[in-house]
Amino acid sequence: MKQKDIDKLLSGYSSFARRVWKVTSTIPAGQTRTYHWVAHRIGNPHAARAVGKALSKNPLPVVIPCHRVIHKDGSLGGYSLGKRKKEVLLKREGMELKTEIRKKGR
Repeated sequence: MKQKDIDKLLSGYSSFARRVWKVTSTIPAGQTRTYHWVAHRIGNPHAARAVGKALSKNPLPVVIPCHRVIHKDGSLGGYSLGKRKKEVLLKREGMELKTEIRKKGR
């Protein structure tokens, strides 16, 4: 997909979401960053939850690698294609993952 096609597809989304996706696109394969890191990079350090919300609406999860964004405690967080798929993608990129913290009663 060409950049102009990507830009056209993303033009209908908020400028906040587009900034989140642009920063997320810079995360190299085999590395992760936190929602907090993305929030800082877009100049809104208190917007980690809003970053997660924007990533959940990512229309191009194959192009914009939102699976590389995780919680600051190392847990995976959500993923539009499912948490299991996020885990598979990260492992395929060579990541060693922290064991998910199970909440009591789950």
